[in-house]
Amino acid sequence: MTSDILVTGGTGTLGRQLVPRLTVAGRTVRVLTRHARPDTEHVAYAVGDLATGEGVEAAVDGVDVVVHCAGTGKDDVPTTRRLLRALQTAGRTPHLVFISVVGADAVPVVSGTDRAMFGYFGMKAATERLVADSGLPWTTLRATQFHDLVLTVARGLAKMPVVPLPSGFRFQPVETDEVAERLAELTLADPAGLVPDFAGPRVCGVDELMRAYLSAVGRRRPIVSVPLPGGAARAVRAGAVLNADRAVGTRTWEEFLAERLGRPATEPESPRVPGTGA
Repeated sequence: MTSDILVTGGTGTLGRQLVPRLTVAGRTVRVLTRHARPDTEHVAYAVGDLATGEGVEAAVDGVDVVVHCAGTGKDDVPTTRRLLRALQTAGRTPHLVFISVVGADAVPVVSGTDRAMFGYFGMKAATERLVADSGLPWTTLRATQFHDLVLTVARGLAKMPVVPLPSGFRFQPVETDEVAERLAELTLADPAGLVPDFAGPRVCGVDELMRAYLSAVGRRRPIVSVPLPGGAARAVRAGAVLNADRAVGTRTWEEFLAERLGRPATEPESPRVPGTGA
């Protein structure tokens, strides 16, 4: 199958929502994957590993657009370098589309504490620079935290007898499906550089997000507010990961929970721990 769009991370949270949108638009898609999968009518799977570079050059051969969704926030720079090297070796100059995070350039990652807790933002910022300096036509979209990610974190915290939350933190979670829709539009359009952010419909404190989750699953947990040190944490408290002017997402956290968990967030709130302010 001849494919004109390559998607890295096409089997991940965002990629699974993106690929069908591209095929519905009439495009043939190649998905980079570390494990062999059977092709479908409009999707081919190319075995390759950005961690080692093996198979990546073959995967990029013949494509006109690369949508780079793969990444953990820990090794995005070296894996992106391998992708760019493969494109150069293959003689390809496709439109490179990259998904980043709101606040990538606004959360300082300087100290060891910053790197330990917020290294994701620094890695995304560095990867953005690689994309912009690649010499390829490019588009980068920054999005706020996906509902799916917030849910994963909330589930983990809810296993604890007392839930510790960073004091003063606010987020603006967004529906993955809505980001995928916007990313598909950008993929099918001309290169546009750094485009306006894509943020969720409402800014919420972390305690509000956690209580909505606990309510939706019918649990009660004490919540304790924990101050975090460092310049990165200070930037997050100041709103570096928010963009109220770009609240273009429509599905709220509560609506997401009701759909995903099948239960509205209407149970009593979890108790506060006295003296914590949470």
